[in-house]
Amino acid sequence: MMRTGADEAAAPKYSHVERERRFLVERALLPALPPAHVLIEDRYITATRVRLRRMTDSASGEIAYKLAKKYEADDPLARAMVNAYLTAAEYEVFAALPAALIVKRRHALPMGGAEFAVDVFSQRLEGLVLAEIEAGDADALAAIPIPPWAAREVNHDARYQGGALAALDRAAAALLIAAR
Repeated sequence: MMRTGADEAAAPKYSHVERERRFLVERALLPALPPAHVLIEDRYITATRVRLRRMTDSASGEIAYKLAKKYEADDPLARAMVNAYLTAAEYEVFAALPAALIVKRRHALPMGGAEFAVDVFSQRLEGLVLAEIEAGDADALAAIPIPPWAAREVNHDARYQGGALAALDRAAAALLIAAR
């Protein structure tokens, strides 16, 4: 029997389930972020749900490349996702495809025994700060308290998904950031 993307989304065999919660951050309440970060350059390939990512570690200068796809799911807290790590040459092949770019710096922020990934966006998304946290299962994810610096949880707000953010022009991005 042939397996399809719908089959993969319903019962992952070749991907993993990413369990994460996402928060819009109130920048004024956010504690100082550590200087170490990962520069993330995401290219959302036009007319697909595929993301090409280049990650550069600020401390070591090490660079990693990956191609990813998140499958649609009824539960935005648990989505099947597949990643393929690429060489620099492979990355360049995919980078030639038309895409919308998002640039952000990801900082690790420990809180209450957990570690949040805090993304500080730049370019047309300057001023937007989102945080996410992952857990191994649904109960552990639900048990994570909302951080005191979160304006609100945005898991169910599709406007804050990467592909949606990538599609925004500068004016639409400014409206989203101002709306909070």
